[in-house]
Amino acid sequence: MGYIDPSPIQLRAFPVVLSGRDMIASAQTGTGKTAAFGLPILTKLGAHRPGGKPRCLVLEPTRELAAQVETAFRDFSRFNDLTCTVLYGGVGYGKQRDDLKRGVDSVIATPGRLLDHLEQGDIDLSQIEILVLDEVDRMLDMGFLPQVRRIVEQCNKERQTLFFSATIPPELQSLTQWVVRDPVIVEIGHSTSPADTITHALYPVSRDQKFDLLLALLTKINYTSVLVFCRTKVGADSVAAKLKTNKLSVVALHSNRTQSERMDALAGFKSDKYDIMVATDIAARGIDIAGVSHVINFDVPQHPEDYVHRIGRTGRAEATGEAFTIFTGEDLEYVTRIEHYISAKIERKKLEGFPYLYCALFADEVPGAAPRPVRRRAPSRRR
Repeated sequence: MGYIDPSPIQLRAFPVVLSGRDMIASAQTGTGKTAAFGLPILTKLGAHRPGGKPRCLVLEPTRELAAQVETAFRDFSRFNDLTCTVLYGGVGYGKQRDDLKRGVDSVIATPGRLLDHLEQGDIDLSQIEILVLDEVDRMLDMGFLPQVRRIVEQCNKERQTLFFSATIPPELQSLTQWVVRDPVIVEIGHSTSPADTITHALYPVSRDQKFDLLLALLTKINYTSVLVFCRTKVGADSVAAKLKTNKLSVVALHSNRTQSERMDALAGFKSDKYDIMVATDIAARGIDIAGVSHVINFDVPQHPEDYVHRIGRTGRAEATGEAFTIFTGEDLEYVTRIEHYISAKIERKKLEGFPYLYCALFADEVPGAAPRPVRRRAPSRRR
């Protein structure tokens, strides 16, 4: 599969997982977390047990992540007889029920669909030996904590539990107190800072010129593939449609699209069918898309940690990448929060040759900008 040297998270996680200890692990995106738990888990499971109950459960916050982890487990298991299945919504129950009836060693699932199968008696978690909660901070953000609690309560109490996350927020403490036992804490790098391989900058602009600047950036930069992030699903569709009218190869990804459309969009972007993918934060975490050369935030993220996750889609696996954020005066509060979160001032830039309208941000934020124009007060009229 192209692995040569284990990444830092893999080096630290392999011996802990193999030893049977519980673990809470955090590392920046793109550092190989799936292999960090997948490879040692499959080593521990050994051989397939025909007709048996699942022994490993991996919970993921989104369908895309669940499908991606299942693909990785299948690839890792190519030369042994271990089996796995994936359970998520947006598709029928038939194949999922058939897989569970035959018996699988590993189940990768989203919380909602897994609870559906539990309530219908399709799956028994009493034999789970290893439970993985992946992208835990994202699951907390999406409000999955009550569902996760119900699932964990049905798992074997003597299991091994592994937490994997890009960040470890304070809210995680309430979850860890009853889910894990004497866990090993593994933290690689500073989870609040972007990877060193990413060059990132801010591009101030007036609100009316946001799309024009995006188009100009895409024309100017030498990209192989670009992820453009928007704050809303409507915004993502609008930006994608405008880019298409400019003859660019683009696809949109967000939760309002059907599951088949989402899978087709991801597959098309990964295979270079599309050069640009316009997405909401559904694509900001965990999804492994190799070779993204640029990330452009068309909208500034409202949560500072999402900035780190978004730009972390480039510069993965020690490759280099560039990330640009287009922002207007309305976004200044969010930019300030991001800079406080990452403990660094982000460079402000102007795109050479772009016909900027005046923006108040220029005078204060961008080096070398023209001074703020002085408005002369009209002379008073005396009667």
